[in-house]
Amino acid sequence: MARYAVIDVGTNSVKFNVSERREDGTWRTVVDRAEITRLGEGLQETGEINSDAMERTVSAIGAMAAEAQDNGVTAIVAVGTMGMRIAGNSDQFIDAVQQRCGVRIEVIPGEEEGRLAYLAVKSGLGLAEGSLVIFDTGGGSTQFTFGRGASVEERFSLNVGAVRFTEEYGLGGMVSPAQLRTALDAIAADLARLGTGRSPDALVGMGGAITNIAAVKHGLAKYDPDIVQGSVIERAEIERQIELYRSRSLDDRRKIVGLQPKRADVILAGACIVMTVMDKLSKDELSVSDRGLRHGLLIDRFAS
Repeated sequence: MARYAVIDVGTNSVKFNVSERREDGTWRTVVDRAEITRLGEGLQETGEINSDAMERTVSAIGAMAAEAQDNGVTAIVAVGTMGMRIAGNSDQFIDAVQQRCGVRIEVIPGEEEGRLAYLAVKSGLGLAEGSLVIFDTGGGSTQFTFGRGASVEERFSLNVGAVRFTEEYGLGGMVSPAQLRTALDAIAADLARLGTGRSPDALVGMGGAITNIAAVKHGLAKYDPDIVQGSVIERAEIERQIELYRSRSLDDRRKIVGLQPKRADVILAGACIVMTVMDKLSKDELSVSDRGLRHGLLIDRFAS
């Protein structure tokens, strides 16, 4: 049975998946993990990927490429998202990865990111027919896909990411209620394209922020994708976690069961984005998809 690898280079983390395609067309996961490398660290201020972030990320991709080869993959596909779309020196980073890791990163547009996310969610969650909104919030951007049944009706990407808002509004540690309100207002303004009043039959969140929120809700000392996949998160739980993060220092956040320590500084911004999306779409709850862009890529590129 053929094995394939996908590397998703995001603004905050690099996600890696090796899967085996069975003869009946279904997939068996061999490796599925992520490493937080902060490729977009300082990107908003300089417009470029800094040398330390570049080195961290190249090293992580190199280790993933080697692991893929050790697992006997037939092919590797690597894609870059918002951070690489906006960085002025993305070509330099792409060349460094190719030279050192033997992998060529393809920078995909936000619309394609949304299409692949929709594909991943529809294949991974048994959702009933009806209107569906999927959003994937990352370090640099949030992708939205609106659909009905198997059909995608609208896709777009907004420059609303957890790293950006953490840096701009100082959300990495204890935050005053007034400071939080300012950040929430800014997030709402940047999500204005969502409008108000249109409420889908189902809302699905994906990405590091929402999967960490689910892990904290379940108190997962060790991340379990089978528990996170399909979890239902209520708005009241998002509010509870926002207060939990707002009232704690960075060191104290790192002690919260279920929260990745490396994500502790950006989780408040991520939770604020999630809550604002729910408000804009008039939803009191959402479902969580542990499957993301990497799973959509597997299906799109290697299913036939």
